[in-house]
Amino acid sequence: MATISVLGAGSWGTALALLLLSNGHTTTLWSSKEENAAALRQKRENGSKLPGIPLPAPLKITADLTAALRDAEIVVLAVPSPYVRSTAKKIAPLLPRGIKLVNVSKGIEAQTLKTLSEILEEEIPQADVAVLSGPSHAEEVSRNLPTTCVVSAKSRETAEYLQSVFMSPVFRVYTTPDTLGVELGAALKNVIALAAGAADGLGYGDNTKAALITRGMAEISRLGMQMGARPETFYGLSGIGDLIVTCASVHSRNRKAGYLLGKGYTMEAAMAEVKMVVEGVHSAKAALGLSQKYQVEMPIVQEVNRVLFENKKSAEAVEDLMLRDKKLESPALPWE
Repeated sequence: MATISVLGAGSWGTALALLLLSNGHTTTLWSSKEENAAALRQKRENGSKLPGIPLPAPLKITADLTAALRDAEIVVLAVPSPYVRSTAKKIAPLLPRGIKLVNVSKGIEAQTLKTLSEILEEEIPQADVAVLSGPSHAEEVSRNLPTTCVVSAKSRETAEYLQSVFMSPVFRVYTTPDTLGVELGAALKNVIALAAGAADGLGYGDNTKAALITRGMAEISRLGMQMGARPETFYGLSGIGDLIVTCASVHSRNRKAGYLLGKGYTMEAAMAEVKMVVEGVHSAKAALGLSQKYQVEMPIVQEVNRVLFENKKSAEAVEDLMLRDKKLESPALPWE
């Protein structure tokens, strides 16, 4: 059994801390705010994020970063993606060489277009960085509903070790060497989920959503392969699996924010209504930047950016997507 610190007491960090604790690991959950940590210790429930889910007494909860990381063999980074770099800077002096650092946040840094693992390797070069991702809403993981994810690392040894750490009768974990593909799928599906939510807000049906999911995955995989990721990854858990659940689930904050956009909310008003970090809003600009850098056509990503940052109406964005020039679905397929 391992000594594990989970940094970030949001819904996903809390759910993973509970999973790891139930797997028999010594687990500490860190919150960036003392008042939040104190409330969690006192109430033994994360009422605002996972109401009704008890936090067992053996789960240590603290806002002291030094105490949280003391003796840790594995650190799970579950802070929202915009705070990954700043958190990495804080913890870097406290981590020993070879520490296993598992990022479970999803996003791309808009300013640099770097993946989160690239940021962690830059800020904490002594760490052995890995990524855990997949279709895994915290609300369901915390209730022990069967869930499957994928873990990626530079070495098979690290990936398989972490697979054994997280694996449980209700949480199945696969491994893959394609960290880039895993991270791109994880980050960019949130952008497509905004579009799917907007379609729901506009009152469109299943046909529309299926089209957005399918063509959204085409955009993500085109970009990913241009950047060097493996196509198989986008057919897997961190690709189409995560995209489906994020576009369709009532638990998805990105879908909810998109739904509000479809109802006529501004981006700022939608984010305020959701009351949680909407990763897709932060990833949208980065996705557009990557499409321009690698010269990959991503029309859904482009229209999502126009709705978010140029006050374009969602209905107009859908109409413009529908009226684009005629295309082949799969340009690489030859005619007989």
